[in-house]
Amino acid sequence: MEDVQDPELYQRTAALLEPGEIELDGLVVHTDLASEADVEMQEATLTVGDLIAEHAGHDPTDTYVYSGNDSPEFASNQHQGKTLADDGFVWECQQLLRAGSYDLVFYFESGPDLAALAAAVSEDTGFATTVVEG
Repeated sequence: MEDVQDPELYQRTAALLEPGEIELDGLVVHTDLASEADVEMQEATLTVGDLIAEHAGHDPTDTYVYSGNDSPEFASNQHQGKTLADDGFVWECQQLLRAGSYDLVFYFESGPDLAALAAAVSEDTGFATTVVEG
């Protein structure tokens, strides 16, 4: 954990990955996007979601984003990637404004090569990415 940029956020993310119905891993994408850069933050969320889908063996064009605007169980900056065929879970993201910029916290089913996924996310977005193993 010596290379973790935000130890407190890492610990909070790890706690949410504790055993449940499925085994989860996570990524924290540390952006430099301020609150007024909401379009860029949303684009980064979609880019990372597509990369997670791809690395998990899904065709990103066969997934969609559910933002839960009609559900009291969702926060305003919480989104899920789901499959078109059966509304299956692919990923979940919480967009957290911390110290003036957004961190994007993703959860997804364990399985993808985390190092390869993190490298792809960092390369495609330009943002530092921390892996959180469940």
